[in-house]
Amino acid sequence: MRMKLHNYFRSSSSYRVRIALNLKGLPFDYLPVHLAKGEHLQPPFQSLSPDGLVPVLETEGHRLSQSLAIVEFLEETHPSPALLPTDPWGRARVRALAQTIACEIHPINNLRILKYLTGPLGASEADKLAWIHHWVTTGLTAVERMLSDPQTGDFCHGNQPGLADLCLVPQVFNAQRFDVPLAAFPQVMRIHDRCQDLPAFAQAHPSQCPDAG
Repeated sequence: MRMKLHNYFRSSSSYRVRIALNLKGLPFDYLPVHLAKGEHLQPPFQSLSPDGLVPVLETEGHRLSQSLAIVEFLEETHPSPALLPTDPWGRARVRALAQTIACEIHPINNLRILKYLTGPLGASEADKLAWIHHWVTTGLTAVERMLSDPQTGDFCHGNQPGLADLCLVPQVFNAQRFDVPLAAFPQVMRIHDRCQDLPAFAQAHPSQCPDAG
C-alpha cells in the first residue's frame, strides 16, 4: 500500500519529508493541505492531525506527525540508503544540525507565528520581515559554524546526503523567499547547491508540487 503524505508545497517541514521519501525511493500519494487558505484548521484535516499541522504521513493504518519523527520512522523501517551515520557521535552531530534548523530557526518563522505577529500583535510587514531576517540569520550563523567541523564533506556530514541536508535545503528556500542575505554562509550555500543537483531534492522542490501556484 502506498504511503499518503498530507502536506503543503511551501511548508518546510513537508519539504523535508518529501526529500526523505525521495531519497529512500518510496512512492507516495501527495495530498495537499492549503495552509494559506486555512484548510489545516477545518474538521477534515483536524481529524487526522490534532494539532492541525503538516505534514501527516499515513502508512499501514497509522498516522504520523512531526517531520523529524516521520523521517526517523522512515530511517528505522527503510534503513537503506541511510540518512544517519552508523557511529553514535556522527548520529548525534547530524541530529544536532537538523534540530538547530528544525527547532531553533523554523518554528519562530512559521506561518502561524508570522500571522500572529501581524494580526493580534499588530506588527507591520516591515517588522515581520525584520523578525524573519534576524532569526534566520542568527540560526544560519550557528549552522555555518557547525559546518566548519572536519566531518563536513560534500554534504553536512560526509559525502552522502542525510537528515541534516534535508532540513537545510528547505530552510534556505525559506530564506530566499524573504530575501535574507546569504553571502555570509558559504558552507550552507555550497551544500544547498550540491543537494539541488540531486533528483531527490529537485523533485521535492515546492515548484514541482501539484499545489504550487
